[in-house]
Amino acid sequence: MYLSWNTKFTTDFSDENINSLYNEGFLFTRKGKGEMYQTRSLRIDLSKFELNSENRRVLKHTEGLNLFVSPIPYADYAWTIHKLGKDFYETKFGEKTFSAQKIKELITDKEKSNFNRLLIYKNNDVTLGYCIALETNDLLHYCYPFYELNSEIKNIGLGMMLKAIVLAKENGKKYVYLGSASRPTDTYKLQFAGIEWFDGKTWQTDLEKLKTQL
Repeated sequence: MYLSWNTKFTTDFSDENINSLYNEGFLFTRKGKGEMYQTRSLRIDLSKFELNSENRRVLKHTEGLNLFVSPIPYADYAWTIHKLGKDFYETKFGEKTFSAQKIKELITDKEKSNFNRLLIYKNNDVTLGYCIALETNDLLHYCYPFYELNSEIKNIGLGMMLKAIVLAKENGKKYVYLGSASRPTDTYKLQFAGIEWFDGKTWQTDLEKLKTQL
């Protein structure tokens, strides 16, 4: 279960409104169009983001993995996409975590999806992973990633996330949102320079304080 302090619905999908709501700790959900929840949100202030030695190591291991960005609804959708997603979430988090139908809906149905970008990761011509994401003029929300768990590429999950962060910085975004910090397993998201977390009222940078709440 996600940590949720508050919920709300919005019908205003302008960049300005989305940027404002995300700044208040709200994130879009996968449940329904316009549904948001307020949580201990995590984001990277890209003005403070620089690659560290661990980031460079991950990029070296995933240097053959290339990122492509496509709009949602995704025109070239195939059943293999939701199969990869369902298998990934079932293996990592258990049965019925993320249905194939919901994955397809988020990528193909703009009337039901809060997300507008599909990040596609390929090694040569072989697609190894995807991430369902949201982009505005100011932010990228790296939201629902899934990938080939049997890939020979080391650190593919972190590599996917890191390549999205680097691209967002290159494209002049202010923030990359990484979901919530609500479980001990979320600490892997804290390795990036510029990390901030929402405490319910303001954005904090004290990661040691955050770790005591996970």
